[in-house]
Amino acid sequence: MNALTRFDRIDNLFPELFRRWARPMQLIDENTLPADIRVDISENDKEYLVSAELPGAKKEDIRVSIDGNYVSIAAEVKKEQEEKHGRSLVRETYHGTVSRGFTLASDVDDKAAVAKLDDGVLRLTLPKREGSASRTLQIQ
Repeated sequence: MNALTRFDRIDNLFPELFRRWARPMQLIDENTLPADIRVDISENDKEYLVSAELPGAKKEDIRVSIDGNYVSIAAEVKKEQEEKHGRSLVRETYHGTVSRGFTLASDVDDKAAVAKLDDGVLRLTLPKREGSASRTLQIQ
């Protein structure tokens, strides 16, 4: 079992319950703003590939931090919605922060890591640090 699945077991019992309880009340329709950052993580021999959905976030409002094998993604989301109904005008504004952190099985080479934002999807290429591979000890 790798370090990523160890922390996900509890959240998988009641995934939406914990997510909804931990986030602030939504002011605008839930479907227009990200409630949390959805990520897909894959791995090969040399690197981790992460895709994170951040609709509406601009690249200058996104922060990615790497500390050994812990990766943190945070974004400030700003959304304005305006509706006109005859003579009335309704304007709703939302400013908030979403974040997500996860632990990988091996350390990341933060100097060679690459982040690109394309159509609301943040793609991270996180090379594994040399010599940080985990190993299993033989019991004597």
